[in-house]
Amino acid sequence: MRASRLISLVLLLQARETMTAAELARELEVSERTVYRDVLALSAAGVPVYADRGRTGGYRLLGGYRTRLTGLTRGEAEALFLAGLPGPAGDMGLADAVASAELKLLAALPASLRDAPARTGQRFHLDVPGWFREAGPPPWLTELAGAVWQDRTIRLRYRRGDREVLRQLAPYGLVLKSGTWYLVGRVGDDHRTYRVDRVTDVEVDAGTFDRDESFDLAAYWREQAEAFLRSMLRAEVTLRLSAAGLRALRHLVDAPFVYDEAVAAADGPDGQGRLVLRLPVESVEVAYAQLLALGPEVEVLDPPGLRTRMAGAAERMSRLYADPDPASPSADGRR
Repeated sequence: MRASRLISLVLLLQARETMTAAELARELEVSERTVYRDVLALSAAGVPVYADRGRTGGYRLLGGYRTRLTGLTRGEAEALFLAGLPGPAGDMGLADAVASAELKLLAALPASLRDAPARTGQRFHLDVPGWFREAGPPPWLTELAGAVWQDRTIRLRYRRGDREVLRQLAPYGLVLKSGTWYLVGRVGDDHRTYRVDRVTDVEVDAGTFDRDESFDLAAYWREQAEAFLRSMLRAEVTLRLSAAGLRALRHLVDAPFVYDEAVAAADGPDGQGRLVLRLPVESVEVAYAQLLALGPEVEVLDPPGLRTRMAGAAERMSRLYADPDPASPSADGRR
């Protein structure tokens, strides 16, 4: 445990150059007294850690000291090569850079770990695009990725419905979701999202923009994804579900957080062990198609029109299965 913490302390100082005892303690989740002891242990082991005094001081490594990658475990080395599997990086035009980085990493590893890339490639393959999608990156993805890396403003021509719009924006990041690439850009004071496969032209400006370092791309995407899903839920149904139906419903809804909220807001099960809950849905038509999959494990209480349709479907299904001989004519004369 302590050996791992000492390595982490050295790596933190390599990455950030100078850190106070309080900052190191927060990062390592230990007390400042433990940091003092660890620094003494590193110094005794020959690692050139020294302290700058004063208000802007802290611990630093002497003379640009760098540790080598000989401290990596097998699991850590294999995880690094897993992160560099071909796919999204290649789509963005970074395949050569990834391959070069892997070669340098491989050269820095001890001989006992140099089979890491082969072991990783034999065991894992990431096929990111969804089913029934065209293979290959969308046009202009490489240009957009370059602008994102270099913080260059762009003029974007974008297909919206049956027309094209022109936008000048600061490209903040790219997101890959279920095989579809999205560009997040700042227009004025607002951040907006664009599907890359709807981009018809990109002009990269010579000038750069000042990036807001406090912008959190992952947090922005989570908020936008949830807001998008909520905007689709324009209707509501009231259901009475068995325990089996409740478990199966989680896999039918498009937004799991909506399911969790509906269950949390429901009262406890009734005398028959069934739970009544109100569930936001995209439309009554979509709800009808989804709820049919639950069969007798769900009862629609509201709206009345959906309850009538479910009852009609149940009646037709009952007639289909009324005759134990499937080869005999059905009630309506068909086989």
